[in-house]
This record gives sequence, structure tokens and C-alpha cells, in this order.
Amino acid sequence: MLYPVRALLLVVLGWAAAFIPTIPASAETEVDLALVLAVDVSLSMEPDEQKLQREGFVDAFRSPEVHEAIGRGMLGRIAVTYVEWAGSGYQEVVVPWTVIEHPADGHAFAARLAGSSIQRFGYTSISGAIDFSLRQLRVSGVTPVRQVIDISGDGANNQGRIVTAARDEAVAQGITINGLPLMLKRPDGMWDIDNLDLYFRDCVIGGPGAFMIPVRERHQFAQAIKTKVVREIADWRQTQPLVQPAQAEERANCLAGELRRQQRSGS
Repeated sequence: MLYPVRALLLVVLGWAAAFIPTIPASAETEVDLALVLAVDVSLSMEPDEQKLQREGFVDAFRSPEVHEAIGRGMLGRIAVTYVEWAGSGYQEVVVPWTVIEHPADGHAFAARLAGSSIQRFGYTSISGAIDFSLRQLRVSGVTPVRQVIDISGDGANNQGRIVTAARDEAVAQGITINGLPLMLKRPDGMWDIDNLDLYFRDCVIGGPGAFMIPVRERHQFAQAIKTKVVREIADWRQTQPLVQPAQAEERANCLAGELRRQQRSGS
């Protein structure tokens, strides 16, 4: 006759779990993934684009797909931090390192992100974003199986050190850099470059399993962000085909942003 008591206990435990706060990062915590979400807030991003981008990440961490991907990991938990960046002098932690193990943790992370204001600053320093993200990984306070920097942006590096130098330093430490090139507008401004997706492919992403998902339409924002986060958590690594084309494909100029800045300054 203990069944009613047991049932009541399960209900109470389930109710209590819904109010468990997000777990702060701890040096004793092992996680499947330490993930830095590094998001562009430069002036080239229109306010409505910034809002769409923010809402995309909020929705992703509320989604059952992300929660399921976390639960399927070897350890069943990840650590994530959300960073905004613009020029070489601006990188800001919006949501600090947080361990996400249960759906309630994901909802708490999303709520904290949704409640934070969005800033805008000049220039675009992808190298600065990578360097800052690398420093955040060093002080994450967790022991991760994998480390990933997730860079989203709508332009090429035009301030700070050369982007490939920052990328190569991170990759040499076993870190993967993935990309979300935002291509919602035609490249008709002084700072814009053609084929931003090729630039991200050749100059930004790198490391084990690195990938990018270009966003070309506003309605793609939410799904692209969710897909990318799920893929990063699940570690879906695509193998290279055994047969490679004999003729090399066109490569992007990794100094395209710096050249634009020189043209603008007339030097």
C-alpha cells in the first residue's frame, strides 16, 4: 500500500526539479562540451537583425531538440557562455559560463539571455572575438571533452590582428571554430565583401569537425541557429570524400576586410 506515497513523492520531486536554478560552472564539473557563443553586434548589424539573432539563440536553448542533444551526450551536460563582440576594443560576456544538464537549466539560460540588453559598436574584429573566446575557455571552470567557439557575423575582419593568426592559434590548442555568416544584405557598402560564406570557410572556421551555416534570409535565422547548436552539441563530424577534385576551387582573400579599411582611409 506504499504506491500512493511513492506516487506523491514522484510528483513532489518533479515539481521541485522545475525550480532548480541553472548550475554555475565548477572546476570539478566534467562536461561533454564547453561552448562559447560569440555574437556580432557591430554597427553593420541592423537592430532588427540583432533582435532576430538574439531571439534565435533564446529559442534554441528553450527547444526540446537542444535539450535532447545535451541528454544524449556521454556525460549529458554542457557548459555555455554568450559573448557579444564588435571592434577589437569591445568584447562583453552577456551570460557567464553556465552548466546545462536539465531542460530547466536551458530555460534559465534562455531567460537570462532574453533579459539582457543588446549593444552596438563600431568595426568588426573577428580575431578579437576569437582571442577573447579563447581566454573565456581557459577560465571556464569546467573540464570539457570538447571546446568550441561559435562565431556569427555579417562582415570580414577589419580591425585587430589578422584573423587567420587568431584562428590558427585556437585550432592548435584543439579548439573548433564554427561559423554563422549572416548574408541578409547585398554587399554594396564600403565595408562589405562578396561571398562572405567563402571568407568564413577559408579564413574563420577550423579545427576538428568545423562547419558553417550561412543565413541568407530572415526566416532562416531561428532554424539555422538551432541546427548549428544541436550539431555542435551532438558533434556530427563529416568525413572528407576520398576523391578530391583535381582543380582547386576559388579561395577567399583573408585580408579582404583590412583592404576595405585601407581603401576607406585612402592609405
